[in-house]
Amino acid sequence: MSAPTRSRRRAFDLGAAAAWLALAAVAGAGTSPAIAAEAEGAAPSQLVAQALAYEHGEGVPKDPLKAAALYCDAARDGDAEAQFSLGWMYANGRGVPRDDAAAAALFARAAAAGHSAAQKMQRYVGDDSDSLPDCMRPPEPAPEPPPPQFEPFPGPDPFANLPAWKQRIADQVAKLAPQYAVDTRLALAVITVESNFEPTARSEKDARGLMQLIPKTAARFNVRNPFDVVDNVRGGLAYLRWLLAYYQGQVALAAAAYNAGEAAVDRSQGIPPYAETRDYVRRVMRLYRSERHPYDARVVAPSPFLSPPAIGPM
Repeated sequence: MSAPTRSRRRAFDLGAAAAWLALAAVAGAGTSPAIAAEAEGAAPSQLVAQALAYEHGEGVPKDPLKAAALYCDAARDGDAEAQFSLGWMYANGRGVPRDDAAAAALFARAAAAGHSAAQKMQRYVGDDSDSLPDCMRPPEPAPEPPPPQFEPFPGPDPFANLPAWKQRIADQVAKLAPQYAVDTRLALAVITVESNFEPTARSEKDARGLMQLIPKTAARFNVRNPFDVVDNVRGGLAYLRWLLAYYQGQVALAAAAYNAGEAAVDRSQGIPPYAETRDYVRRVMRLYRSERHPYDARVVAPSPFLSPPAIGPM
């Protein structure tokens, strides 16, 4: 034990008797401070009420460990009553190992929020704001998945020498596609086959804009104005991301579903026998030149007719 810790422990022990008198005045002998607060008419938060129930076995099996975890969840969100109650548990070693420094840190947090009993306790335990228990630390953020690795274009790039007006659209697609983990080349291949880069295109089936979104698909992916370049491309990219996950990165199936719908592909358990769809898939594949595309398996469960993944997820 370090010298500062020993000093804090001695200070706590020397003032223990007075501290327990103070706590008894707040909570009543043998009663937690949360119960005292409830008795005084203060409405505890839902988490604190749950913690209180588990701490004392009221309507649920007594479980001090669960009580401490619930107090800590509320304390981490700034609930002063939870901070004080968790400090009480650490000061008493109730449900958690006794830790005077952690108790002092929690009382300090509650006192700073105006909790009167915590302010009284600080006279006896001091102010050690750096010794919060581990459960009070914010959780580590989940690691971001690595960006997908797309295969280089085999042979000449069909999008290398676009006219200026098409290039402006292609540049916009290149900015948006990474946000959806979709290869820009695939998005451009679909745009080429669907509308030949015409933002105001409208088909006989009422498919609209660059990526020819029918109203149902536009609504499904929150597209408000299908004739707006950015709105349309975002919707088309979101649909492609979904289809690539649904068909586990098989580009031909994703392209077939983009044209004919995933229900038709699922019924056929492959590319449907429609001349239009088969020609559509051939044209997209001729431009994209890759049978596989990385996919995010978290987006959607795979199509029921697929067996184990054709390629690994991202």
